[in-house]
Amino acid sequence: MTARTHPSVTAESLVARLFQVVDSRSWDDLGEVFADDAVYERPGYPALEGLARIRHFYEHERIIASGAHEVDQVTGGLAAAACWGRFRGASRDGTALDEGFADTYLVRDGKIAYRRTYFYRAAI
Repeated sequence: MTARTHPSVTAESLVARLFQVVDSRSWDDLGEVFADDAVYERPGYPALEGLARIRHFYEHERIIASGAHEVDQVTGGLAAAACWGRFRGASRDGTALDEGFADTYLVRDGKIAYRRTYFYRAAI
């Protein structure tokens, strides 16, 4: 994947906009942050391939009903970046959620081409 940057976007601004769109449930704006052919990998789901699939996940499959991401740090350049922080909110069944997370990103033309999310839980 060729890393190209968009002059008006920084890693920090892209991550901030991503979580603004997601936390406000502004699904029509997902195309502002994800490339049309983006791939999103997260635990418990097969890779979400393409903007339409990512939108379907957020609208219909994601267990979260509401909440907010609190980003502690964004690092790296725009071509490849990472962030970590905490999500606090509620699931669709009303269960309180409080989860540490980390994301890695590959960016092309100012949009996320690849995203992988990690959660802080015992796995192995």
